[in-house]
Amino acid sequence: MAEIKFSPEAIADFQQTKEYISEELGSIDAANNTIQKIMKSIKMLETFPLSGASLTSIVDFKTDYRFLVCGNYTAFYRVENDVVYIIRVLYGRRNFMRILFETQIDEN
Repeated sequence: MAEIKFSPEAIADFQQTKEYISEELGSIDAANNTIQKIMKSIKMLETFPLSGASLTSIVDFKTDYRFLVCGNYTAFYRVENDVVYIIRVLYGRRNFMRILFETQIDEN
């Protein structure tokens, strides 16, 4: 069984999501339910760490990132040995390429 670890950015993504939904919908319950649904999907990675699709399947370069669609959100992660590192959890309409790879793109 794999261990799941969250990056500081992923934790911030959860906090921002919860704040946004709470403010926009005026419902803490809706925000909590959304976070719980995302976490339920991510927890599945403990047993099936490679169940998410390879990000290489949708981008034009090689990367060890994988992604898991969690409703309107997408969790980006990588697997090393028996550890699943959750890198980011982003709303589906955000520009994930810019967010995930901005540093690498700017350096080229």
